[in-house]
Amino acid sequence: MSQLDWIVLGGTLLAIISYGLYKSRTSHNLDGYFLSNRSMPWGLVLLSIMGTQASAITFLSAPGQAYTDGMRFVQYYFGIPLAMVVICIFFVPIFRKLKVYTAYEYLENRFDNKTRTLTSFLFLLQRGLSTGISVFAPSIILSSLFGWNIYYTNLLMGGLLIIYTMSGGAKAVAYTQQLQLIIIFTGMFLAGYMVVRMLPDHVGFTDALEISGKMGRLNVITTGFENGKFNWSDQYNLLSGIVGGFFLALSYFGADQSQVGRYLTAKSLKESRMGLLMNGLVKVPMQFAILLIGALVFTFYQFNKAPLFFNEVQLKKLEQTKYSDSLSSASTLYDAIAIQKVATVKAYAAESASADNLSKPELLNQLRSLQRQSDSLRTKVKSWLNKKEVGGDGNDTNFIFLRFVVDHLPAGLVGLLIAIIFLASWGSIAAAINSLASCTMVDFHRRFTKQKESGEDEYRLSKKYTLGWGIFCIIVAMFTYNIGNSLIEAVNVLGSLFYGVILGVFLVAFFLKKIRSGNVVFWAAVLAELLVLTVFILTRLGVFKMGFLWLNPIGALGVLFFSVLLQGLKRERVGSRQ
Repeated sequence: MSQLDWIVLGGTLLAIISYGLYKSRTSHNLDGYFLSNRSMPWGLVLLSIMGTQASAITFLSAPGQAYTDGMRFVQYYFGIPLAMVVICIFFVPIFRKLKVYTAYEYLENRFDNKTRTLTSFLFLLQRGLSTGISVFAPSIILSSLFGWNIYYTNLLMGGLLIIYTMSGGAKAVAYTQQLQLIIIFTGMFLAGYMVVRMLPDHVGFTDALEISGKMGRLNVITTGFENGKFNWSDQYNLLSGIVGGFFLALSYFGADQSQVGRYLTAKSLKESRMGLLMNGLVKVPMQFAILLIGALVFTFYQFNKAPLFFNEVQLKKLEQTKYSDSLSSASTLYDAIAIQKVATVKAYAAESASADNLSKPELLNQLRSLQRQSDSLRTKVKSWLNKKEVGGDGNDTNFIFLRFVVDHLPAGLVGLLIAIIFLASWGSIAAAINSLASCTMVDFHRRFTKQKESGEDEYRLSKKYTLGWGIFCIIVAMFTYNIGNSLIEAVNVLGSLFYGVILGVFLVAFFLKKIRSGNVVFWAAVLAELLVLTVFILTRLGVFKMGFLWLNPIGALGVLFFSVLLQGLKRERVGSRQ
């Protein structure tokens, strides 16, 4: 990066930390530290919800996802609007009425201590691990692109945000997320604008969309049906997005403390609902726009030679193996195809601008054929990298957008977009660490300690728990290195292993009023979790195929089914005794 980029990067990060420390003044008790004294307006609640959900992975991987697979990933979010309505009707009023600090407090009132402890533990387990992965995800990409030491990068990514998160709690998190999102959206808009501006003079925005669409990158809606049959292993389609995405969003926003804690900071029930409903309206268009940038980057690389593989570190590793000669031959052929592709797409664009466009179908077929040849060579390189003797990583999706930024955008804007990676990470990780500390303090420390502590004592302990969870997440990030780079899927799969079961416990609490036994719900949750893990393991072993989104309804419906079953068995047992 240039000196200007470093200045922009450093200045942006310093501004965020300073602003977070400035806004860290709050009352020294749990209400102030974890819930900002329940005083936030709905606009700030909305930005905090969005900032918690949108991690660095969102802004790094989504454009790359659109580049390689098209925009169908947006269907992943189709269940959110409906989930927001359900949460506003059933979840929020109960949480607000009981004035809980965590969502799991309600479960003790409804059932018993062990049910509350189990669900809170499941949350701490999956959120602690996934937050560690979230720290590692941008670190591995930045370290690969710039040659930074991965461990120092993890310390930098996680360490700086702990400063203001520990100091100011939920209030500092909310206000810094507001500023972070403003910077993030500005930077992403500028990136999208620059992609179109760097296209040839006669190619405009609509032309870029046409080329991207004809090449299969604007596939926003896909049914999931192939040859008359539904493909259950297809990760992103209309049905899995609406059904699986609905259950995932319902659990994430309704039973995950990292989100529940955001809208409990609102000053009224109405403000909480407004923040959630607006998130449901804004999230899908926002994700659509981010994916659209990836589709535009794809068009840009039709007019300009794209890298054979976007992670240069992995290519250099491949050059040191027996595949070196094969890589050299593939690179030569790839460059030759790129030259033909540039000539063909320019001819196609010129034909589109003319009145006589009879040769467009032929040019389009040539372009698609050349793209298939390019993709075939990229697939070969990926397969070589995945060989055991190479020990590389054949997944470069996370590197596509950032490689474009570093190679083609002007000085200053590169530094801003690198800063965005930090800011997006901090927004989601800070909220997660704050929620981990709140659950530890409220669901465990308060319940199991025998000492009577003042509000000031609890405030100080909460800061220590925040520091402890921050260190834990950094440690997880340090040991995540050997997992590989398919981190966006790792985070989503990890959440899906637990989210459905946690949601199921709340669904029983809200809708199955006749079930009051904590034992019934506790063992139903345990059985449902075993069911989810069994399905997941069998899927990984290839016994059958199923997209990870379906684990969420399996877990939630599993708890409902086992609760009804166990309740029935309990009644039969009681009846037989009488």
